[in-house]
Amino acid sequence: CHPPPYSHSILVFEKEGVYLHTNAKRSNQDTTIPGFIRIVERGGEPALEWSALEDEGRNAAAVFYTKKDGEGGVEDTNFDPGYEPDWAVISTVKRDRVREHPPVKETSQWSFSLPLSELYSLRRSRFSLGRNFLVFTSRGGHPLPPLHFHRGGTRELLRALQRYIILAPSPVDGRLFLAYAHDSGALSQSFDDLHLFDDGSSDLVSRFIQDPYATTFGGFSKVTNFFRGALRPPDSPFHPRGPQDHHGPPSADDEPGFELITCGVELGPKPDVTRGQPLDKWEEFLDPEGRVKDPQRIKELVFRGGITPSLRKDVWKFLLGFYPWNSTVKEREDILRMKTDEYFRMKVQWKSVSEEQEMRNSLLRGYRSLIERDVSRTDRHNTFFSGNDNPGLTLLNDVLMTYCMFNFDLGYVQGMSDLLAPLLFVTQNEVESFWCLTGFMEMVHQNFEESQEAMKQQLLQLSLLMKALDPELLDYLDSQDSGSLCFCFRWLLIWFKREFSFEDILSLWEVLWTRLPCENFHLLMAASILESQRGEFIGSDHDFNTILKHINELTMKLDLQTVLRGAESNYLQLACCKELPVKVQEVIGLYVPPSPDDETSPESESHETQQLLSQSQAAATETSQSSNSTAAAARPRPTYP
Repeated sequence: CHPPPYSHSILVFEKEGVYLHTNAKRSNQDTTIPGFIRIVERGGEPALEWSALEDEGRNAAAVFYTKKDGEGGVEDTNFDPGYEPDWAVISTVKRDRVREHPPVKETSQWSFSLPLSELYSLRRSRFSLGRNFLVFTSRGGHPLPPLHFHRGGTRELLRALQRYIILAPSPVDGRLFLAYAHDSGALSQSFDDLHLFDDGSSDLVSRFIQDPYATTFGGFSKVTNFFRGALRPPDSPFHPRGPQDHHGPPSADDEPGFELITCGVELGPKPDVTRGQPLDKWEEFLDPEGRVKDPQRIKELVFRGGITPSLRKDVWKFLLGFYPWNSTVKEREDILRMKTDEYFRMKVQWKSVSEEQEMRNSLLRGYRSLIERDVSRTDRHNTFFSGNDNPGLTLLNDVLMTYCMFNFDLGYVQGMSDLLAPLLFVTQNEVESFWCLTGFMEMVHQNFEESQEAMKQQLLQLSLLMKALDPELLDYLDSQDSGSLCFCFRWLLIWFKREFSFEDILSLWEVLWTRLPCENFHLLMAASILESQRGEFIGSDHDFNTILKHINELTMKLDLQTVLRGAESNYLQLACCKELPVKVQEVIGLYVPPSPDDETSPESESHETQQLLSQSQAAATETSQSSNSTAAAARPRPTYP
């Protein structure tokens, strides 16, 4: 379709370098066509338009960008929209520069114009972290061809669209956004109502749409507002109620998939918990051939007190699966040799890509750009990563680039540099830190998946724990529209990396890697932190925004050992409850259906070692999957030395 023949048009937004992908297979037809995306007002009606570059015979459009409000609003006519700094927001075209918009010529069969009133939905997809693409669908149900933003610009486009429509996240698909008119009654709460544009961060919605992790790190209090909206569909009873709805009782379906827990759960007193001394001996736990004689005992000691710094490099490799617990010294030498060869084979894959090749590989180019940006600001206060031309930064970069070769489906997502830095600091070795990272990612990779379903699930599970542990506190948070606990998003995403000091994180992570007393111990830690703030909240005049502010200001002010004691005490208190709801039992690993294969034998541990040494990758993969699933199901309940 082509634009209507209005005589006067106002160009509101324009971006070059937007490629339309036709998916055409005929050799005489391009599959990617470069062009311009625009928002144009014709006769007072805004429309989204795309036209091919070959149809353009004009000068650059007079679109202006300004800094955020409060910074003077100085116009920069030379600003390049392809670069997306935090302060870049789209502004309206000055009235004295309004000009006629040239009609799209008939020469391109792919050019289109879609009135925004006819826009039904927008799907955000990530072909790569360096190149986003959008698919628009009309109210007639017809999707337009995908538009790939090779030079960036999705953020500005979505911000410009916000002038005319509201984009509401779909409750069933995190990548789908439904379009509503600003005066539509179908959306009970707009983005403005969710405070997403407070404090000058007027492009935060688009930033979160494009990269939720970056926005979480940079605008914590505001991104949790957005995540709250994503968790609560507009038509669900879990959505923030209006004033007229406060008298209505909450529905038992507020949390799909969870049974309703009321104040009828009777918990006993919280038991006193003491922490132990760090594990400071290692050789005495090895047999003459170097096998760890009692892995469970090691895990219990690490859980109780952590590991003395001099032993971390050795013990971490077992906790993170680099070495099987039952491997001998000789087998570990073979594993290291094999893993070293495998690492450098993957590293050479990206190292050997020429600049010319990389220009045609937007996926790799995007990963490299994100990694270089994040490496330059990861733990720079630590001497291992401080200063310019630091070899530690080079290692950080190389390991993350190689991980993209190892897991190309996931690639690199912001936050992964935070996970690697402590591993590299402790191992001081490129190969070992890489394989430790792959083990760590096995535990948390779902946190980084685009759908964010794992993060939503963890927040719901945390809410479930709080209903059992401290229903009064959760009721208070819920009364202030904070019951979904979205402000804990960053805690769970990277396992409290930004909440504790670097040294504390080394101690915390080794405790969590034991997976004792349950795999969701990090959720019990989050509950412990929330309970520690009970006196601050109950009876106060806090609202949602001040609660967020207070939680954010806890960073670097928490005592790790106190939090760990509180988390373990929470676990024991729940475990002693005779009428604990099944769903809570499932969260803390107490309800496991009986299985005939309920023991992990030494033979299975030895078999795991043989898998790593096997020359047949297919056989190793198949056996590993079977062994891992058995081990996960058979994890014993911890003892407390």
